[in-house]
Amino acid sequence: MRDRFLSGAVAVLTASALLAGCSGGGGGSSPLSAPATQSSPGNTSQAQSEAAVSDANALGSPLQDFNDFDKTIASPGSGTDASVRGRDVANGVCNEGVEFFAPARNGSANSTETIDFYDPACTQEARDVVRNFTPASASSESVAVTESLYAIGNATAIATRSEMRTITNGTFNADGFPISSDGFDMVESDTLNISGAKTIVSSRELTLEASSNGVTDYCSDAAGYNATGLAKMSETFGWQGGVLAGGTRVPNANGSVTWTGTDAGTAFKGAIGSLAIASGTQSTTCPIATPMFTLAGGTSTGTYNIPVTATYALGRLVNLSISNATLANGTTLNVTTNQSAGGSSSQFITGTISSGSTQIATFAVDAFGDGTLTLTATGAQFVITAWHVVR
Repeated sequence: MRDRFLSGAVAVLTASALLAGCSGGGGGSSPLSAPATQSSPGNTSQAQSEAAVSDANALGSPLQDFNDFDKTIASPGSGTDASVRGRDVANGVCNEGVEFFAPARNGSANSTETIDFYDPACTQEARDVVRNFTPASASSESVAVTESLYAIGNATAIATRSEMRTITNGTFNADGFPISSDGFDMVESDTLNISGAKTIVSSRELTLEASSNGVTDYCSDAAGYNATGLAKMSETFGWQGGVLAGGTRVPNANGSVTWTGTDAGTAFKGAIGSLAIASGTQSTTCPIATPMFTLAGGTSTGTYNIPVTATYALGRLVNLSISNATLANGTTLNVTTNQSAGGSSSQFITGTISSGSTQIATFAVDAFGDGTLTLTATGAQFVITAWHVVR
């Protein structure tokens, strides 16, 4: 069944190609590899663990941003990227591993629901996203989003994600999605809850400019941190950054969409409970002179610069390209998309984190950003859910 998911994703992306979760069984999500952390603080193992976790979170920031941006703009039930993009199948009809409902299955007004499955036949649920949008004017609305996350083969949600978005200066289709070609501004804050505990907290802003010849320029910034921290390290980690300028969103002939940009930011660490998001003034033009969201507390561990090219089809990541990204702690990152593995495989997106010629960690995740981070020296692992290290 998971192999058929690959076939569907590749079929959607034949014209163009382009990571953190609690793992289920089989070939689904599993934790990312990272350096061992069982040794006493202050030794090489601890330093490598800190570097690997920090680097994985830095990578997770733009990937989670792109995921949210793409699903904000258009209904994932659609196979096209028309100027008014809506669903192209009837409610609940399986479309290459995606089902779409408007209104949501609970019947509430001004709502939609999108269910992503691990397989193209829509039998193994991966994500269930319910949107409730409230128009404030002809050009603005607020959106509350609840996302349930499922491990492969598990009918009980392993985590939930709650989002609040404010969209301004836009135009909207009948399902409340902003029309990409007209541009809009957005502010979003979200929380990932695991076992009822607030785990990952993040905020972001996006300015999407009006399209020109089909290409849409954008700029953004974001900040986030792990609220529960990593108990075995007695630390927590955070990030602030974003594509501050030069980002583009390009629709492809086959209906997929490619986001390109460079995430330039700063990594932080601190005692558990020491980090928080500071909020400033929203930007509505590019480039962003002063980011709206920054991180307060903790200690900077260095800056990072990650050039990312990510392609989405039906709202799902189908290809990711990152080469020689420079990360905090003097490390580098390279990422590969393994199309032969398929999007439901925990080996769909793999990468290495290196210090000079020494590999310090590897990671592997599925198309939903669930997997593991593994330390090369010891084999110790950390769990990645929705693109961030959660334990």
